[in-house]
Amino acid sequence: MALLNKQNKEALINPLNLNHPILVQVLGICSALAVTSQLKPAIVMGLAVTVITAFSNVIISLIRNTIPNRIRIIVQLVVVAALVTIVSQVLKAFAYDVSVQLSVYVGLIITNCILMGRLEAFAMQNKPWPSLLDGIGNGLGYAMILIIVGAVREFLGRGSLLGLQIIPQSVYDAGYMNNGMMTMPAMALILVGCVIWVHRAYFNKE
Repeated sequence: MALLNKQNKEALINPLNLNHPILVQVLGICSALAVTSQLKPAIVMGLAVTVITAFSNVIISLIRNTIPNRIRIIVQLVVVAALVTIVSQVLKAFAYDVSVQLSVYVGLIITNCILMGRLEAFAMQNKPWPSLLDGIGNGLGYAMILIIVGAVREFLGRGSLLGLQIIPQSVYDAGYMNNGMMTMPAMALILVGCVIWVHRAYFNKE
């Protein structure tokens, strides 16, 4: 079987558009709102969810035939919790400032609807390679929205991107002011809503 046959390509690409976890399925909204006040933590959170979703999908797919049906959710939670703990420790070791910004939200990846949904709906019924592609696709789809919202909020709310000042001081001297509302959680919800509206208006076949 080809590594990128039609079904495998759909598993990787569909979550980026037609079956997007946030824009179409409206999953994982809470963390998307919580960590997007700046671009850097949004990128890190997106990458963390992508890695955890991909590896948890593979692990569950490998052991799916040996998991008793009655305890499958518990096994899935244990696998995700172990991966989240590893990612959390790596962040604390190599990107401590970002881990502080993300605070408890890294730990809350354990309860992310996207992860549990893909494990239950895809990994439990498919082989490891398609499950890996599905995990990567859903993780990147999630990360894409975080990056868009995080970039808009940081640029308009702070005049910077990744902590680097983008709007020159001369613009501020001329009277420009940062939009303080962009740093508030409510604006994340509004921006996500706008992205969902644009997506459904132009890309949804229905």
